[in-house]
Amino acid sequence: MQNRQKTVNLLGLAMRAGKVVTGTETVIADLKKKKVKLVVLASDLQKNTIEKVSRAANKNNVPMISEFTAVELENAVGKKRKVLGLTDSGFCKALVKKINEGV
Repeated sequence: MQNRQKTVNLLGLAMRAGKVVTGTETVIADLKKKKVKLVVLASDLQKNTIEKVSRAANKNNVPMISEFTAVELENAVGKKRKVLGLTDSGFCKALVKKINEGV
């Protein structure tokens, strides 16, 4: 299995473990509550939504990645979502490691 698919599968695993919040408003709300450790944005997300989420993430010093398309994120979490927030630092570290290895 190629590395990109393994990384997407890791997102799905985090979702099933209950360590992912989905949707723009939910992610922004949880960023303000300091629950989100990493934001995952779809690479084909609308510019105004990117700015809105970026503002909240930057304000709370939360890193963001946008390596995956909306379809890949949808397949990973089983819902039509373009903004995800990981709430578990272990999954965040594993995801960043996989991305750094190349996706």
